[in-house]
Amino acid sequence: MRIVAEGLTQTYRSGGRPLTVLESIDLAIDAQEFVAIVGPSGSGKTTLLGLLAGLDRPSAGRVLFDDVDLARLSEDERASLRAEQVGFVFQSFQLVPTLTALENVLVPLELRGRARGAAVRARELLARVGLEERIDHYPAQLSGGEQQRVAIARAFANDPRVLFADEPTGNLDAQTGSRVIDLLLELNEASSATLVLVTHDPDLARRAHRIVRIAAGRIIADDRAA
Repeated sequence: MRIVAEGLTQTYRSGGRPLTVLESIDLAIDAQEFVAIVGPSGSGKTTLLGLLAGLDRPSAGRVLFDDVDLARLSEDERASLRAEQVGFVFQSFQLVPTLTALENVLVPLELRGRARGAAVRARELLARVGLEERIDHYPAQLSGGEQQRVAIARAFANDPRVLFADEPTGNLDAQTGSRVIDLLLELNEASSATLVLVTHDPDLARRAHRIVRIAAGRIIADDRAA
């Protein structure tokens, strides 16, 4: 999926005054491209990711998924598009605590009405991330790295055309984070999805095709990774 942002601006009210978090962002991400978004804390990285993913509406500008203008879709239509074509991996894992690893991976499949073969698909993904022996465990019974691997399996359950990842190793130690990223990139390469990833980790960013640097709500560099 190709993603195009045109003139993205996001402004909030703070203390009765406007606070501009993003200003006039123009960005094009080609299908199957891996783009890392980097920048200091407070620079607008996560806000940009949320707008690109259609989780939020911009104050100005627009986002296109291929030729579909997200601003022209209703809330239900945007939710349906995300359920069918988008995967997410978050820093805080965001697993449902009352569901097992298997049940968490099944959630997006059930939301799409893909009950047939869903359990087989979920088990296969958990096996690919090395958790075939942990499918009946609840999040509280899993380590941070294991929880993030469940989250990765869940993100790929619906064969997404684009994957958004927000600091996926932020809550993990370096060694565990490295293993998790290897799995994420391995699954993403196999799925041929577009990958947009926010990170503070320069080593991780260098594994991307492109590195987009933002500061104070603006893109200051857009370079091919070495």
